[in-house]
Amino acid sequence: MKHTIINRKLKPIHPYLLSLLAISVTIVLCMPLAKTESYHLVSFILLFVVSFIATMFKLGPVLLASSVSALAWNYYFIPPHYTFHIAQTDDILIFGLFFIIALLNGILTTRIRRQEQLVREREARTNDLLQLTKLLARAGHSSEITDVAISQISQRFGITPQIYIQDGNNNLVLSETITPDISEIVQLTFRNQQCTGAGTSYQSHSNHKAFPLTGASINTGVLVVSHVLSESNFDQNPLWDAFLVQIANALERDFLSRIAQKASFLDESARLYRTLFNSISHEFRIPVATIMGASDTLLNETHNGEIRLELYNEINTASRRLNRLIGNLLNMSRLESGFLSVRRDWHDINDLINKVTNELEEELKYFNIIILVADDMPLVKIDFGLMEQVLYNLIINASQHTADNSEIELLVSHNIGEMIITINDNGSGFPPEGLEHVFDKFYRINDSKPGGLGLGLSIAKGFVEAHGGKIHLENRKEGGACFTIWIPTEDPYIEQLQTT
Repeated sequence: MKHTIINRKLKPIHPYLLSLLAISVTIVLCMPLAKTESYHLVSFILLFVVSFIATMFKLGPVLLASSVSALAWNYYFIPPHYTFHIAQTDDILIFGLFFIIALLNGILTTRIRRQEQLVREREARTNDLLQLTKLLARAGHSSEITDVAISQISQRFGITPQIYIQDGNNNLVLSETITPDISEIVQLTFRNQQCTGAGTSYQSHSNHKAFPLTGASINTGVLVVSHVLSESNFDQNPLWDAFLVQIANALERDFLSRIAQKASFLDESARLYRTLFNSISHEFRIPVATIMGASDTLLNETHNGEIRLELYNEINTASRRLNRLIGNLLNMSRLESGFLSVRRDWHDINDLINKVTNELEEELKYFNIIILVADDMPLVKIDFGLMEQVLYNLIINASQHTADNSEIELLVSHNIGEMIITINDNGSGFPPEGLEHVFDKFYRINDSKPGGLGLGLSIAKGFVEAHGGKIHLENRKEGGACFTIWIPTEDPYIEQLQTT
C-alpha cells in the first residue's frame, strides 16, 4: 500500500481578521471588569492592544481595531451596559477621547513603522549598491565585471541575467548557443539603445527583455533577463536602474582603459621606432662609411705597407663596431621575444674574463685594467655566452665614460652560493636623474661619446636577470661609476656529491 503525503501550504490569516481577533480576545479577558468601578482601566488595555496592532499591520486594520475597540468598550463596559447609550457626561468625554487617541495612536504608529521600513529598505538598497560598486571597482577585466554583475543581480533580484558586450569595434559578441529570439532583441536593443522585448513596444511577444548598458560615451553592451522580470515589474525599481548604470560605467571604464593602453602602446612603439631608426641610421653610417672609404682607398691607390696596415686596422675596427651593433640588436630581439634560454654549465670565471679582455684588447689599450679574482673562487654554473656579453657591454660602457689612461677595475668574489662581480671606473659617473633610466632601452646620457644604440646596459640587465640575478648601479664617492652584479650559483662540490 502506498501512502501519499500531501504538504499544503497554509494561507496566512488576513490582517483584518487578526485585528478583530485581538480585540475580541482582549474584550473577553476584560469582561470581569465590566460591572466594576475599574471599567475605565479597560480603555487603557484596549489602547495598548491597538498600539501593538499598529506595529504589525497597515493603516486599514489599525482603523478597524480602533473603531471596534471604542464601540466594544462603550457597549460592554460603559453604563448602561449592552447599549450604545452613555448616561454620564464624563463617560461621553472619555469615550470621545478614547476613540480619538486610539485612532491617532494607530495612525502615527503605522506612519512611524512605515517610515522605519522605508529607511531600512533605503539602507538595504544603498548597501547593495555599495557592494556592487566595490566589487566592480576590483574587477580587472570585462569578463570579471560581467561575472560580478550576474552574481550581484542574482542575489539582489533573484534572477540570472545574460550579458553581451561589444568587441571594441561596436559589434556585439554573441555566444554560439544564443537563440534567435534573444539574438533579435539583443541586436535591436544595442542599435536603438532602448529596452526591447516583453513589456515594451518593441518585440513585446518575446519571452525576454533586454536592457541597454549605455555608459557616458560608449554603448558597452546589452543585459537580458527572462519574462519573470517584466511580470514582477521591478525593472521600474530605481535600484535596478542604478545597477544597470554602475555595470555600464564599469564596462566603459574597462573599454576606455584598454583603448588608452593600446594608444599608449602604439605611441611608445612609434617613439621606439623613431629612436631606433634614427640611432641605426646614424650609428651604422659611421662604420659603413669607414669601411667603404678605406676599401676604396685600397682599391684605387697604391700605398706602402704601413699605410695599408693602418687602413686594414680601420676596416677591422669599423667591422667590429658594426658587428657589436648588430649583436646588440639581435640580443634585444631575443629578450623582447621571450625565447631567451639559459644554458648553464660549470666554468672558470678566469676563462670568461680572459676571453672578454682579449676581444676588447683594441678598445682597452688606452686604459689600465685591474682584475682581482678571489683566490678561493670556485667554478660557477653560468651560461658562458650570456655572461660574456654582460661583461663585454659593461666594460665597453666603462671605457666610453672614462678618460684615457684611467683605471677600470674588475673584481670577482663569491659568498654563500652567490657570485659577485664589481666593475669600477674613475670617470665622471652618471647624472643623478639618469641613474634610474640607465637600464632602459635606447637611453643615452647627453654627453656620452658617439657610438652605440643605448642597448648595452639594457641587454646586460636582461641577461643577468635571466640567470636569476640582479644588477645595480651607483656613483662612487671618489668619482666614477660602480656596477655590481649578483649571480646565484651552485656549489660544484655539493653537486658532485649528489650525482655520485
